[in-house]
Amino acid sequence: MAQKLIIKNGLVYDPINKILGEKKDIFITDGKICEEFKDTDADLIDAKGCIVLSGGVDIHSHISGAKVNLGRLFRPEDHIGDPVKKTSITRSGSGYSVPSTFVTGYRYAKMGYTTVTEPAMPPLKARHTHEEFSDCPIIDKLAFPLFGNNWFVMEYIKNGDFDKLKAYVAWLLNATKGYAVKIVNPGGVESWAWGKNCESLDEKVLYFEVTPRQILENLAKVNEELGLPHTIHVHGNNLGHPGNYQMTLDTYDLMKGVKPGKNHDSVMHMTHAQFNAYSGTDWKDFGSGAADICDYLNKHNHITIDAGQVIFTNTTTMTADGPWEYALHHIGGVSPWGNKPGIKWVNGQVEGECGSGLTPYIFNPKNGVNSIQWAIGLEIMLGIKNPKQVFLTTDHPNGGPFIYYPTIISWLMSKKTRNKRLGEINEMASSKSGLVDLEREYTIEEIAWITRAGTAQCLGLKEKGHLGIGADGDVAVYRLDPNEKDGKTIEKAFSDAAFTIKSGEIVVKNGEIVKVFLGNTIYSDVTGKIKKDMLESVIDDVRAVWDSRYSINYGNYAVQEVYCENPIVHKGV
Repeated sequence: MAQKLIIKNGLVYDPINKILGEKKDIFITDGKICEEFKDTDADLIDAKGCIVLSGGVDIHSHISGAKVNLGRLFRPEDHIGDPVKKTSITRSGSGYSVPSTFVTGYRYAKMGYTTVTEPAMPPLKARHTHEEFSDCPIIDKLAFPLFGNNWFVMEYIKNGDFDKLKAYVAWLLNATKGYAVKIVNPGGVESWAWGKNCESLDEKVLYFEVTPRQILENLAKVNEELGLPHTIHVHGNNLGHPGNYQMTLDTYDLMKGVKPGKNHDSVMHMTHAQFNAYSGTDWKDFGSGAADICDYLNKHNHITIDAGQVIFTNTTTMTADGPWEYALHHIGGVSPWGNKPGIKWVNGQVEGECGSGLTPYIFNPKNGVNSIQWAIGLEIMLGIKNPKQVFLTTDHPNGGPFIYYPTIISWLMSKKTRNKRLGEINEMASSKSGLVDLEREYTIEEIAWITRAGTAQCLGLKEKGHLGIGADGDVAVYRLDPNEKDGKTIEKAFSDAAFTIKSGEIVVKNGEIVKVFLGNTIYSDVTGKIKKDMLESVIDDVRAVWDSRYSINYGNYAVQEVYCENPIVHKGV
């Protein structure tokens, strides 16, 4: 790697360090931001007329693993229309809503992103996730194993054995080389194995007799006591269903009883909030509950969220929430050969741990419900006052491919641009949401918070999301006037970074990949916080039931560090 790099004359936006549009030079040595130096051998970037931000950090994007790979196999039509040619630097690939591994890394880098989270890793299939990480260039990666419907988790909660639950979480994170605790439809996915769901926080899971409330409370307390870098990362119950905003608010309130650890102000991150912000009793009176969500979060700081913004496009929905995918398959799952619901759909269960589902879906701008969904995501991002509390995502690929982040940024920064789009879609987006009345336009500082500074802080990645001394040398340079209000200009600038620097190396220049190497795999190991005899007791529990529950040998379960490219290990706080 290049030893030294200087980025000169740019307008730097580094809100963590309170640098907002200051003309400032950035110095990088050995992949890290450093003090000013004078060296004629350093590479030089003249960023005059550009804004300079830290590399983007995506908090939630399904980019790797068994479910994602199934999506690639499931939709050949997704690849036919979107081929990516090989160059002297890059490999060929394909995929629009579910791009191949190399294409994923290239497309993120072109947008100035350098770190991406895979937020739903089945523990049994963790090795697959890490193998795909090793095939995804440039960006740093981290993965969240699924805990919310795990048999051992529910058994320990049922028995009131909190210490064993804590030891099991620590063991499983290390065994899978995972970073944080992910919970999807707590209890509901296990109930789906019996054709049921959990439609309230107090509905009991069959056999285990535990509730979503108990699962959330216990895992949140475990998370904070272990000092994990990120809060629990939650996909809420009743996702996608009319009227679910009230259950979302109840879930937020539930978390007020959890004491934050040393490294958090918040205790829960609820992901793709748009899909859990619906009012109404059915699809006929469907509407936005975003105003109530925003009002709550503007008064409380113990919750963070990401948006899950909808894009009007043909995409591939995939989630560990099996019951929801089954419902979506009947509501509007489509095939490439027509709009007949339910032609293509897959559901699966992963041996005592979690489930999943996939179905293609078209978000149609002429459809009333889809148009309201589009409005809700923007309403949430514009209505929450604290940009450290809400982050930009599409729940890729569920709300749409991540390549549309620049389009969303243009809607946030330009009221004229979003109003133009609002006028082109079903009028229910205006009549059933509060978007049309929101005057706010994001600043570059706020864009920096929702795309890198805030996400890095929320994830506990202290060397990312800023440009202070010692930070990772991950930088994005965009050709954009900070006062620009033309949506197309904004979108173009954030789509094709003038420069993307990863670990001090220029990897993108003028929107083109110019260098390729593998980034880092980041995971947590907090087993050192568990007493040896307790950890051994939990492993004995696992071994005792392994043969009856799993189809592989216990010895083949854990992911060795050799599967992790350039590993970075967080030991907790």
